[in-house]
Amino acid sequence: MILLTGGRGAVATQLLGLLHEAGLPVRVGSRAPADLNLPADVPAVALDLGDPATFPAALDGVTSVFLYATPDRIGDFVEQAHKAGVTHVVLLSSSAVLGAGAAADPLAKSHLDVESALLASPLATTILRPGSFASNAAAWAWPVKAGRPVSLPFPGAHSDPVHERDIAEAAFAVLTDPRHRGGCFTLTGPESLTFTEQIDQLAEVVATAITVKHVTRAEWKREMADYIPGAYADALLDWWESHDGKPVTTTRTVESLTGGPARPFSVWAADHAADFTPS
Repeated sequence: MILLTGGRGAVATQLLGLLHEAGLPVRVGSRAPADLNLPADVPAVALDLGDPATFPAALDGVTSVFLYATPDRIGDFVEQAHKAGVTHVVLLSSSAVLGAGAAADPLAKSHLDVESALLASPLATTILRPGSFASNAAAWAWPVKAGRPVSLPFPGAHSDPVHERDIAEAAFAVLTDPRHRGGCFTLTGPESLTFTEQIDQLAEVVATAITVKHVTRAEWKREMADYIPGAYADALLDWWESHDGKPVTTTRTVESLTGGPARPFSVWAADHAADFTPS
């Protein structure tokens, strides 16, 4: 039995489809299991990674776990997973842990803490470290649909947008192929793109003119104040500033795990075009 955590997440949703299609037994954990739209033969279970009381029932009979990096009660989760007989955890971490200042970066540290707890445990642990999710571009959907400019403090900042489908396919590979067990895999898209280049590709796919408003750090933080806590906003801004005009290194790990090349950002844009098209 494979337990998927973060049942409403884009990666878990894609991974569920792959596991179900392969006929593998899978259970989906979520804070609100009744709200999940699952195949009739896939059970949902209440699981809050911040509430250890939900761990035993969710882990009962489970041998493998696909785990989102939630650090608050990771020690309790590891203990309960080992007690339940879990033998393998695939962690969705972040390539941010590879940075020199990861321990002081609130975004990276949350992933680093979970990695450390799992690697110190008796559980076999495989770590996926994606770079920038292509789905981060979904934050531009509202202004694009409203015909407003996208506010960017560093439009020339590079990232390595990776499609959630590629992450799910990589997760499927490491869950099902023992050769990959125990590895650490950095996942990226096929090319380094600036935000401006991503917006240009998105505009071409959705056939909608998209303009960029170059804002200051402070202006962007004010716009995002209701969505991103200040410390996390600062961490993002620092990362973007450090990559302004500087291409990032990409990998071919997706291809080595899945057998197919990573999907370009334009494919992600086409897959999600409806989210950006004015109604």
